[in-house]
Amino acid sequence: MIDAAIEVLGTRGPRALTHRAVDDAAGVPTGTTSNYFRTRDALLIGVTERLEQRDYADWAASSSAPAPETLDRLAAGLAEFVTRAVTTDRARTLARYALFLEAQSAPAVLESLQRGHARLTDWAATMVRAVGVHHRATRPLVDYLEGAIMHRLAAPHPLDDPEPELRRMLRVLISE
Repeated sequence: MIDAAIEVLGTRGPRALTHRAVDDAAGVPTGTTSNYFRTRDALLIGVTERLEQRDYADWAASSSAPAPETLDRLAAGLAEFVTRAVTTDRARTLARYALFLEAQSAPAVLESLQRGHARLTDWAATMVRAVGVHHRATRPLVDYLEGAIMHRLAAPHPLDDPEPELRRMLRVLISE
């Protein structure tokens, strides 16, 4: 049911996220979502926590793979991350960005989003250290990744290959 809520939020936007819309998307009787999540804030927190669980599972799977050994392999891996975020995981990514706006009035949502951001930053720090880039490069790299994803989501043709840009970005960061 909560995955249906992510889909509603990511494909139809925050205004469409209602208990009834989630019931319909999940194919459950009317009122089921409301039985589990009494308020909209509770539903938003449930969505945020589920996104955090799914992201953590993805990062754990990525972390079990060998760390990149070269800057080019890191750029390729990060390009795959960006591409997946705007294609395969598009609804999930759009739901996450919608939650950033909702978090301004929902502290529990903000806390969960911040935990997810910290995990992303830790994951990126591990990757940049593996190729000899100083850990200070992590924050600008994560900020770049988030911006690259956001712009590709908003662009009419978001499928350009991010790898050349990432390779240039990493070379700039390694030179500092």
